[in-house]
Amino acid sequence: MRAPPVPARGADPLAARSPLAIALFHRYLLWYVPRHFHAVRLAREGWPVLPQGRPVVVFTNHPSWWDPAMFVLLHCTLMRERRGHGPMEGAALARYGVLRRMGLFGIEADSRAGAATFLRLGARVLGDPAGVLWVTAQGRFADARQRPVVLRPGLAHLARLAPDAVLLPLAAEYPFWNESRPEALLRFGAPVEAAALRGRPAREGTRVLEGALELTMDELARDAVARDAAPFRTLLEGGAGVGGVYDLWRRTRALVSGRSFDPAHDRVPGRRA
Repeated sequence: MRAPPVPARGADPLAARSPLAIALFHRYLLWYVPRHFHAVRLAREGWPVLPQGRPVVVFTNHPSWWDPAMFVLLHCTLMRERRGHGPMEGAALARYGVLRRMGLFGIEADSRAGAATFLRLGARVLGDPAGVLWVTAQGRFADARQRPVVLRPGLAHLARLAPDAVLLPLAAEYPFWNESRPEALLRFGAPVEAAALRGRPAREGTRVLEGALELTMDELARDAVARDAAPFRTLLEGGAGVGGVYDLWRRTRALVSGRSFDPAHDRVPGRRA
């Protein structure tokens, strides 16, 4: 397979975003994700009500390779009418150039140039009242239980450049409950007004955002440990059961006894029948 073309020098990295490519990728995820997860669930509490005519920053923890896929699912479910972008480490984006069509733009990790690019392009995204910036604010993979939560300082700097923006914490984790496939659990927290951070030193603003995300992660962890689907809205549901010879034996027993076969290994309270 030929490598995707490299954008010409001076090309606008935000202009590569394609609504058609995003729609096609979303359709692919609707097929692909249920083959790897028992369900994708979003907490009912904290369901986001986004202000009209104001840009949004969704800032998240970063527990897994799956995070960007979940962001696309959430964006196409909740924010379809908005224009979403997000930063990605430049070397990784060069290997997966098609992700530019999803709205991702490259930055140099751990460098002044990378920080400057993030602020410049992030401010442009948030200059659009319909803009959404998705940021894995920890800047690296980190376990969902790791405390304290530490965020990169660039997000607080960006908030001071876009005082009209609303910053929305999002927690994600992927625990195994009672099935062979994991759950994808997501939860939004209380929004933070960018204007409230404008007069504060960057480090103080970062602490505010760290506290908001850590609280959201703690609330999601509580529901994850409870192993109860009732507090969640199921956005996407995959298969249940173990599969293979074990499920074949269970199905045969159900058929012989005249019972209907439920593949769920151990039905989680609140799971849809």
